[in-house]
Amino acid sequence: MSTTPLTVSCGHPDHDHCGPAPSANDAIRVERVSFNYRDRSGASGKATRVLEDVSLNVEAGMNLGIIGPNGAGKTTLLRIMLGLLEGYSGKVTIAGMSPKQACRRGNIIGYVPQRAGAEWRFPLTGRQVVRLGLVGKTGLFRRYCAADLEYAEQIMHRVGVAAAADSPIGELSGGQQQRLFIARALVARPSILILDEPMSAIDAAGQREIGALIRDLHHSLKLTIVVVSHDIEALAAGCTRIACLRKTIHYHDAPQGLTPAVLRAVFQHGIDAVLGEEKV
Repeated sequence: MSTTPLTVSCGHPDHDHCGPAPSANDAIRVERVSFNYRDRSGASGKATRVLEDVSLNVEAGMNLGIIGPNGAGKTTLLRIMLGLLEGYSGKVTIAGMSPKQACRRGNIIGYVPQRAGAEWRFPLTGRQVVRLGLVGKTGLFRRYCAADLEYAEQIMHRVGVAAAADSPIGELSGGQQQRLFIARALVARPSILILDEPMSAIDAAGQREIGALIRDLHHSLKLTIVVVSHDIEALAAGCTRIACLRKTIHYHDAPQGLTPAVLRAVFQHGIDAVLGEEKV
């Protein structure tokens, strides 16, 4: 992969480019996607535009970080990539397939959701949690083959949770739980790994360890990674590309090209403190 990105115009008045030009090597391609959420609580059914003309391409082997404030559309974009949302305009392809087709394959995308949505009282051991990741590949009522079970053990060792294999998931630390979720996402041997706020609700030391683990998996397993996070520093240190999303894409390029002006346009508050810059 070239270290100097070829950039293309996105037409947005606040910036000149939005990342590498589309290529035949794209693992994920998002082309001019817009999406509205419709408020069904009132008689008017008012629509709220969440994504506006979003274009984003992720080359195979890229480690892309997506940043943006709460309500910027990050999770909505991930749900579209995962085939969980319909009714959008534009086009999304995953490994040349529609998102639903890719997800039905079971071994194209591995997904790590936000930990906040997990039910920790559910009586599962670490090993059982990891093996759940095989369901999309084998089917709900089919037995796992010996090779898949062996790989589940290997992936638990690789992510550092082999010692927690027989422990109830609810008794583990936040970092151990997140490592198990990463193992669950990887057990079907996907080529693409998507993570939604993987370092949230974990202490600072655990966040650094999870960040290092994601970087190691990217290189050792030759994965294409898309990670959403509020941690700008961690993404800038570990990702080959950064996309700034606030309804539309404000930047998509190497992290070294991020400027205070771009970040202020996306976050609109608190950026001076994060960057250690004087206000201008």
